[in-house]
Parts: sequence; structure tokens; C-alpha cells
Amino acid sequence: MGIKEQRLVESVLFSASKPVSINEIKESTGLTPNKIKKTLDELIEDYNVTRKDGTSMEIVKAGDKFAMQVKKKFTEQSVMIAKPEIENNLLKTLTLIAFHQPVKQSNLRRMIGTKAYEQVDDLAALKLIHTKKHGSTEMLTTTKLFPEYFGIDSTDPEEIKSFLIKKVAGSVKK
Repeated sequence: MGIKEQRLVESVLFSASKPVSINEIKESTGLTPNKIKKTLDELIEDYNVTRKDGTSMEIVKAGDKFAMQVKKKFTEQSVMIAKPEIENNLLKTLTLIAFHQPVKQSNLRRMIGTKAYEQVDDLAALKLIHTKKHGSTEMLTTTKLFPEYFGIDSTDPEEIKSFLIKKVAGSVKK
């Protein structure tokens, strides 16, 4: 394939916030599925084999979708800069977990309902909480990324709780 096709597909992969299918790439670029498949093979060869040690990026296949991502050995450094966006409903759940940690997922479900299960999965995927099997439920705590994300100077659960109380009290006074 030509350099133009490679750059088009590469730009779609780079800018996508999630893995993308060949169909999604087609909609975005106007390329045929065959051209996209060949171009993806070339990009995978380039990033994952030819320039394997010369780039921090890789292209991976996830089911029938493709993603450009930071290689695992570089994610620790890059996650400090690239903060994940958190929807308000997830933010509320995360705050409950941070305030009550360690908290059983079953107790969280009693507080907010069955949406707790999906939200816990989402927060764990963002690497903001840890989940650990605890009998028939999970025990939930925040990760070291949580205080970094919110600018809290401590990873100690009690200090995080104090920080949250001050923030809530400050927003009530306004």
C-alpha cells in the first residue's frame, strides 16, 4: 500500500479512544476493506517488528478491532500525564469507594444499585481502583493513580477521606 493509506489508517488508530473495526476505519477514510487489511498488516509489521525497539507505540488486534497503544513497559510513565476522562456517574462511585475504602462491592451495590458492577469494571479499567476477591464479593480500594489524578498528596486512605471531607465541606459553603 501507499504511504498515504498508511498515514490515513495510522491517524485513525492514533486518534481513536478505543479499538476500531475495519468498518469504522472504512467510514473514516473511504478506503476499501482489502486496502485497510493490507495497510493494517503493514503498520503492524512496521510498529511491532521493524521498529519494535525504536518506538514506544504498538498496534494490537483486540477481537476484530485494532488499536494503537503505548507499549506496556511505557504505560506507567505515560499514564501520569494522560489522565482518563471520568463521567460524573463514575466520579460519584469513585468518590464513594475512596471515602469508604476498603469497601466490599456488595456494600457499594447496596448504596448505588446494580450499576455498581459495571462502574467498578470501568473504574478498574481506568486503573483508578483495585479489586480483590473477598469471599463471594470484591474488596475495592483506590490505586496510587487515584491521588495523583486528583492532586492529593497522600495514598493513605484516612488522608484521602479527610481530603474528600474538606472538598465537600468547601463546596457546600460556596
